[in-house]
Amino acid sequence: MADKILDIIDITRNFKMGEEIVHALKGVSFSVEKGEFVTIMGSSGSGKSTLLNILGCLDKPTSGDYILDGVNVKNLSRDELAALRNRKIGFIFQAYNLLPRTTAQENVELPLLYNSDVSSEERHEKAITALAAVKLQDRMDHVPNQMSGGQQQRVAIARALVNEPVMILADEATGNLDTRTSYEIMALMQDLNSQGRTIVFVTHEPDIATFSTRTVTLRDGRVIRDQKNDNIKSAKEALANLPISDDTAIQPKK
Repeated sequence: MADKILDIIDITRNFKMGEEIVHALKGVSFSVEKGEFVTIMGSSGSGKSTLLNILGCLDKPTSGDYILDGVNVKNLSRDELAALRNRKIGFIFQAYNLLPRTTAQENVELPLLYNSDVSSEERHEKAITALAAVKLQDRMDHVPNQMSGGQQQRVAIARALVNEPVMILADEATGNLDTRTSYEIMALMQDLNSQGRTIVFVTHEPDIATFSTRTVTLRDGRVIRDQKNDNIKSAKEALANLPISDDTAIQPKK
């Protein structure tokens, strides 16, 4: 039996807005097994952002259970939740969230600063390894404004990998990128998944979902579809089939 990385069991999330109660999630259930590449789709108001915050241990459900790598999140204190988040989840954000005056290597090292078991030498080595994994070993000393959007997102992916998390959680990670660069990032995500990485990728773009192994679709706070992708597209092939244009957002570096 495959290992479950996360298990969402009948979770609800309610918010009080003045005198009204808003039911953002209404009994959502699904699980993700080790090595899966799952996209979560949903339009504005579907509950996607609320679910993302719960998956990322940034919020707790009103009721139901969220079990992350064997740990039930609802039983944790705020400090325990932060520690679990830092150890178990690698975040990738739409806006990259890199420190502007900090080099790629230093940005990647950031999650390790909270781990007292990792020495500064180990921290440097892990950051270099993570940057090499996203093919940015020649950009280690560059600050964000010296890199393209795609390169900045690769730094963000390296930062997500550096702690060797059980799950990569991506929030609209291609939302700020053009089509060519988006496909380059998705090719990288597929490579990472082929190496055994578990990926949960939140998106509103149907073409991005075709690169995953499974798609969970939300509407009005409920799961309306959960289906395996029987025709997984190759992002590398999609990239190769794009028409040649003047887009030079990312060029191979020598």
